Amino acid sequence: MLSIFLKHQWTGFWRSRHKTGTIVAKVIMGILVLYLIGVCILVGYSMEGLIDHFLPGKDVFEAFNGIILYYFAVDFIVRLQMQELPTIAIVPYLHLNIPKKKLVSFLNISSLISAINLFPILIFFPFCLLGIWPEFGNFAGAMYLLSILSLIVFNNYAVLYFKRISEGSFKVVLPGIVALGIVAALEYYKVLSIAAFSNYIFMAVAAAPVYGFIFPIVATAMFLINNRYLNDNLYVEELKSASTPKSGTDYPLLDRFGAAGTLVALEIKMIRRNKRPNATVMKGLILLLYGFIFYKREALDHNEFNGMLFSAIFITGNTIFIYGQFMFGWQGAEFDGMLANKVNIRDFFRAKMILLSISATILTMLTSFYGLISWKILLIQFAAYFYNMGVSTVIVLYFATKNYKYIDIRKGARFNWQGVNATTMLVAIPFLVTPYLVYLPLSLISPYWGLAGLTLFGLAGILTRSLWIDLLVKEFEKRRYTIAAGFRERS
Repeated sequence: MLSIFLKHQWTGFWRSRHKTGTIVAKVIMGILVLYLIGVCILVGYSMEGLIDHFLPGKDVFEAFNGIILYYFAVDFIVRLQMQELPTIAIVPYLHLNIPKKKLVSFLNISSLISAINLFPILIFFPFCLLGIWPEFGNFAGAMYLLSILSLIVFNNYAVLYFKRISEGSFKVVLPGIVALGIVAALEYYKVLSIAAFSNYIFMAVAAAPVYGFIFPIVATAMFLINNRYLNDNLYVEELKSASTPKSGTDYPLLDRFGAAGTLVALEIKMIRRNKRPNATVMKGLILLLYGFIFYKREALDHNEFNGMLFSAIFITGNTIFIYGQFMFGWQGAEFDGMLANKVNIRDFFRAKMILLSISATILTMLTSFYGLISWKILLIQFAAYFYNMGVSTVIVLYFATKNYKYIDIRKGARFNWQGVNATTMLVAIPFLVTPYLVYLPLSLISPYWGLAGLTLFGLAGILTRSLWIDLLVKEFEKRRYTIAAGFRERS
């Protein structure tokens, strides 16, 4: 039966009227996944050297053991935001005479087919095979591999279960962030050490490999809980989200975002078909070459990242800045109609966030070639990327609610100052200064600590994005009529 379901999925893909756009989207996603796979393989085979570099003087096995539970704790939080519920695929079969168990089995198996489940294998398996296996023997090495596989399975089904029983993933993510923050504080003040706890558990597995069977037992229990929930709630009303997924855009990858995805698709069309927004986005591609000016070999050799951080923030997020600051002006001509119609403002802001995040992702992928100069540049750019995704988008959209200048999108961008005012100038200050407020204090310990802090700061912004969208909606509601009145002034 599984092969029949997969065949139907494959046939549905090739018969879709949007298959061209889907293929393009999947090729882009495939390139990104292949890049991340390459990074994971590099990290996996360089694990011992990375531990020696970032944790000098610390025992390699102890550090490796301590990393494992940390990784899967972060993995769990990331999955809550990124991992999709694979339920819509079986909705057409629910009215047919097909045993419920087979449908549930298809959901369970299909949820495991994900790149996010492959990453920890590529990161941890090489060291287990090259370091643990020869040192502690075959049984211990096999138990390490089994334990990591079990943690992958546990996280996979735990996230699906918690997302299904919760009204919104944010309500689950926020307590998780708070819990991780408390744990991090306890470890910082040496009250509790998760690294020591993780090391204790896996050293016990190394000394007595039979303890490794605890992990598959826990993973199996989580699988059964999720499986039972699906069996008890396998109905159309339970599986369909509040907004029925549809393929109403030329970019099927955006359909998963519902109404917000439709708004993103419409804005992409607007960018492609009008001079001013098109020229603004193209300008961002030219600015990618700034790295050759700011990325200096001498500064990289001495880990002097201060100047290069400015460049990385601007390169990976220039469209957020130069396009995002006019975020409402692009819709200035139809802004009154948007207010009069039933356009959900929260979806509107969410669409803007998605669009800016897509632009930052594409720019980061395009600038990965700077890694040929030094792998340190990739660390700087990824820290800047997460900062831009989690913080810059919020800052720029907040200032955009204070810009009331109309923009004629049909005119070119050359010597065109329409829509530019004091607010658009001021947004550059928090956009470029805020990352240094995070980076500089931590860089006193180590430049790498500064980059790690900036990355975590950005991730916190991404994981709490719903909270910031609510804040932006409130700011917009305060000024919606002022913005509308400003857009009516066309001179």
